[in-house]
Amino acid sequence: MIRWLVVVFVALIVFNAIGPWLEKRGLGRLPGDFRFRLFGRPWFLPFGSSVLIGLIGMAIARFL
Repeated sequence: MIRWLVVVFVALIVFNAIGPWLEKRGLGRLPGDFRFRLFGRPWFLPFGSSVLIGLIGMAIARFL
């Protein structure tokens, strides 16, 4: 259980770090991508973009 908590925490940090880059590519504006402010810091949770990237990766892996 602790491992999953650490993985989720690290994923949040990574997604927040690459958030501006994702926005330039148009992936941060899909339905299901949430933005909110917590403790004075903006947070970005790209659920919709993650699903899209996962589907694209699965399609590529299936054809290879």
